[in-house]
Amino acid sequence: MRKLFHYFGNLRTGKIVLWCYLIWYGVMTGFYFDPRPSLWINSLGISIVIGTGLILSVLPAGGIRAMEKWAVARLFMMPFCVSSFAALIKDQGFVVIFSPRFTENAAAAAACAIFVATAFACKAMLKAR
Repeated sequence: MRKLFHYFGNLRTGKIVLWCYLIWYGVMTGFYFDPRPSLWINSLGISIVIGTGLILSVLPAGGIRAMEKWAVARLFMMPFCVSSFAALIKDQGFVVIFSPRFTENAAAAAACAIFVATAFACKAMLKAR
């Protein structure tokens, strides 16, 4: 628990935003989940192809071992989330990432707000020490 507290307390703004992306994805996926294996297999395939390309485009001189493990994971997770999100919301009336239903947007926004508030509370508590 202590590691988690320190992790959230030391998050930079960019990573807080990335966490909110993931939270939004998770909430909307919960509302629009589709159990068809083909959707998830295709998203995984796209993730492998695009993730590999992204790795090759940012590969440092020290090779993949020189990269932070979570940075590598994000380069594969992002295309997976984007492709599966696009497949899940197809023909559902979304405008970019926003659901046509207020309650779904409110749930995702509330989850993000709770996360951001938690991260800033952890930051404040770390500073107070």
